Amino acid sequence: MKKKLTTVEFRGTKEQEAELLAVIEKHNGEKGAMMPILQEAQGIYGYLPIEVQKIIADKTGVSMEEIFGIVSFYSQFKLNPDGKYAISVCLGTACYVKGSGEVLEEISKQLNVPVGSTSPDGKYSVEATRCLGACGLAPVMTVNGEVYGSLKKEDVKTVLAKYV
Repeated sequence: MKKKLTTVEFRGTKEQEAELLAVIEKHNGEKGAMMPILQEAQGIYGYLPIEVQKIIADKTGVSMEEIFGIVSFYSQFKLNPDGKYAISVCLGTACYVKGSGEVLEEISKQLNVPVGSTSPDGKYSVEATRCLGACGLAPVMTVNGEVYGSLKKEDVKTVLAKYV
């Protein structure tokens, strides 16, 4: 699933930027340094917004295109912050064959948040994920780690009502 950028306002602090610059300096000149830099940057900010990618590009001399290519390719990297309510829907085989795709579409539709995005107000993030380890409860979704299983498209409204 293609990652999408949303319009959540970047709220990085000077302390975070100083920490990021220290990470870049620590890995400066190492072969294959971009992966650990990006991983540690995500640890600092919780995600990798364009503003952070630009700092990394400016300080390492690696192009924004290359950095964005890495960030958008690897599923471990996030382009958007988690919302107050981080919603994940399993699209693993067991869940998918039991209708998790429809559940995911319904969540996106009801919240008006594209899959892979965070709402502009920062309240909701909606992600498709692979196996959540609850195949016996398929299809499964989580909200901030709370598991909801044996879902149908019609159950979405009831689950989301807890997070309005």
